[in-house]
Amino acid sequence: MGKSDHTTERGRFWRIAGAGAAFQAGSAAIDSATIVASLVFQLTGSAFAVGFASAVLRLGWLLPQLVVGFLAERADRRMPFYVFGAFGRALMAGLIALLLWFGAGMSAVALGWVFLGLWTLYAFVSGVVAVPYNDIVGRSIPSEARSRMLAWRFFGGGIFALAVAAFVRLTLDILPNLQAYALIFGLAALLMVLSSMLFVSAGEPPIIPPKVGRKPPQDVRAFLSGGWHVLRTDSRFRLFLQSQWLGGATLMALPFYVVAANGSGVTVADVGLLLGAQTAGALVSNPVWGKLGDGAGKLRMLQTVALIRIVPPLLLLVLLGLGAGLWGYLALFALIGAMMNGVTIGYLGYLMEISPDDRRPAYSAYFNALASPAALLPLLGAGLISLTSIHAVFVAAILAAGAQLLLLLRISRLAPEGSR
Repeated sequence: MGKSDHTTERGRFWRIAGAGAAFQAGSAAIDSATIVASLVFQLTGSAFAVGFASAVLRLGWLLPQLVVGFLAERADRRMPFYVFGAFGRALMAGLIALLLWFGAGMSAVALGWVFLGLWTLYAFVSGVVAVPYNDIVGRSIPSEARSRMLAWRFFGGGIFALAVAAFVRLTLDILPNLQAYALIFGLAALLMVLSSMLFVSAGEPPIIPPKVGRKPPQDVRAFLSGGWHVLRTDSRFRLFLQSQWLGGATLMALPFYVVAANGSGVTVADVGLLLGAQTAGALVSNPVWGKLGDGAGKLRMLQTVALIRIVPPLLLLVLLGLGAGLWGYLALFALIGAMMNGVTIGYLGYLMEISPDDRRPAYSAYFNALASPAALLPLLGAGLISLTSIHAVFVAAILAAGAQLLLLLRISRLAPEGSR
């Protein structure tokens, strides 16, 4: 490798990490488990609306990927897909900011449902980003450096997100709620524009040619048939998909942590502190996840994260039983931040790992489309709360995390990573 090639590789590493950090900070500002959950609950008073806001964000991220994967595999470049999704989601966040700033004359419930409509558009436009992002990063960053890049992304994003959390706290303290939330969404939109510009500036490496004898699918039927073939023949892909479903079941509790905290006396203004604690937990966990993912392997990292997933819902039940105050919930949200960072780094790293270099767009599309129904599980969580109590959703999350760990341990008994 020549010096110029090495410089280009390093430049791509840091620009991609920087783009991820800016996006991380922007998405922290409108985090669905804290900021959006609190806003939607204030406007609608509905647990189902809170569950929908969380579910549609995940569903919108996953569902478009089948279409994007088919189109991207046939395209000479994947960056245009990224540009549409990345700048599009920034535009949607900006429109939500305008809605909240000028929507004070609307009834709270009507404003809540219009917000959820724009939030749904934001989610589905965001979903266009995933396939091109995974493919471009997979071609730009070697396997042995990906977890480190993602850890730097979340570390930098965490630093910025702490400032964002302070901004959230300040605006919720000094401004009327709607104006405060409008400024928060406006800040998120600006950070997402910065993220998009950095990623585009990193450029796109040459596309890896398909293996001898394999041609891109010529029509949708062939593309879908290829997904069914992968599901039947690739055991690691299949078990990882099943584990992702169970992971979705643990995350169905995520938007209800802040609802539980609210029921324990944590105020609206304290949501900024919870976001700060969540960000701090994510920040300090980055060195651990980066070293574990690149050192012990992506699968071992996923198994560790699955074990940790059991702790937050268990701790929440303890806090509810003790009638704990703000400090207990700050510790809980710090742990949630560390866990969610591990979830994202592990999921992205392992999906890139098990995807053949020349089929990464298709594998990303197949996996995320098949995992997308799990995004609706927060609605099941809302149903559990309505029929029983808020405790039930956290008990279900504990059971799902235990089952996920068992599935991931089964993958260890298959062929080693990288044997493909």
